[in-house]
Amino acid sequence: MTRVKVCGVTRIEDAVLAAELGAAAIGLVFWPGSPRWVDPGAAQRIRAALPAHISTIGVFVNQPLEEVRRTADEVGLDAVQLHGEESLAYITELMHPVLKAVPVAAGFTPASLDRFPPEVTVLLDAHDPVRRGGTGRRIDWSLAAAAASRRPVFLSGGLGPGNIADAIDRVRPYGVDLSSGVESSPGIKDPVRLRALFRAVPGAHAPVDDHSAHG
Repeated sequence: MTRVKVCGVTRIEDAVLAAELGAAAIGLVFWPGSPRWVDPGAAQRIRAALPAHISTIGVFVNQPLEEVRRTADEVGLDAVQLHGEESLAYITELMHPVLKAVPVAAGFTPASLDRFPPEVTVLLDAHDPVRRGGTGRRIDWSLAAAAASRRPVFLSGGLGPGNIADAIDRVRPYGVDLSSGVESSPGIKDPVRLRALFRAVPGAHAPVDDHSAHG
């Protein structure tokens, strides 16, 4: 089953609903340049409201190593998602599980992902050096499919209830990452869109009380 990560969550009720519907992970943005930014205190409260089997992932962009470590430890993050130009040395020194966002832009080749060690999970997203994600722009799914055939990847960029099933069928990603596609405004998730999304994801929707179906 394809794992679903709902990113850019800022409210407890949105995180809880996503978890109930079948999300495997919730993304919390700690980059101050994002309209979906949350402070560590709010992030702790969101995490505390989630079942233990839901992963919480913190998103950072070119932030100091010690700041990322401190926030990850303070909030109790399960993994760190890096959306900047962080080096392999930075990733190694971080000492936390890492999702590394890689922009699928001009010059991208699936073979370029081989530079990342196997323990790093790659997230393919649209290229935007300003907004760093949550753009609503779709990437080239044929390139993403070629990348997914080389290693497990998360697919992001312009995904929503209307195209998620087609994206999964064509790319075969390990997971999908959504933000703007299930929002009413930045950081505010739309319950109608969230429910529509999980109805559309093959195998993701499960009854709320069936915890075995959530992995």
